[in-house]
Amino acid sequence: MSADLSNKNIGIAITGSYCTYEKVFQELQKLAGTGANLYPIFSDHAASTDSRFGKCADFLKRAEEITGKKPITTIPDAEPIGPGALFDILVIAPCTGNTLSKLANGISDTPVLMAAKAHLRNNRPLVVALSTNDALGMNLKNIGILLNTKNIYFIPFGQDNYKAKPNSMIAHMEFLTDTISQALNSCQLQPVIQGPCPK
Repeated sequence: MSADLSNKNIGIAITGSYCTYEKVFQELQKLAGTGANLYPIFSDHAASTDSRFGKCADFLKRAEEITGKKPITTIPDAEPIGPGALFDILVIAPCTGNTLSKLANGISDTPVLMAAKAHLRNNRPLVVALSTNDALGMNLKNIGILLNTKNIYFIPFGQDNYKAKPNSMIAHMEFLTDTISQALNSCQLQPVIQGPCPK
């Protein structure tokens, strides 16, 4: 059974997998429609880097328009998330391989990682939307660590281009809301490993 997300406080932490942003923002718009209170957080690179997929200022603006809240973009602004127990659940979407590896090894040197550390101290669920070219390479061990870490859940994921990039895997973002609902009930949405992601 899906949890009622109305009035739930949900942190949305965005890192630098720019190629996934369009799908991520589409699903965030749907999530906002559930009545949840969304709080955007951007990593340093996500908040300051333009790419061929768009300008960082436009993404910051879009996040604020969807959530109605100015994004958190600094470590000092992210630190109070823990003491204030601000979120019922935190989602890192997309979660790059860099962020994934640091999360698995207890490093908190960006606003997103500080938000994750601060949130997890309260024994509340954190959801990971994987997006990395080395999921089946160097980062596989870190995925294993996090899959076996209390209070961490994954949006089901699969290979996005198994011919050209056989080690690359990304989250099936269409499962965002269902994953959140299950994680709030302390359950991992299954199957967590899916077939190739739809284009």
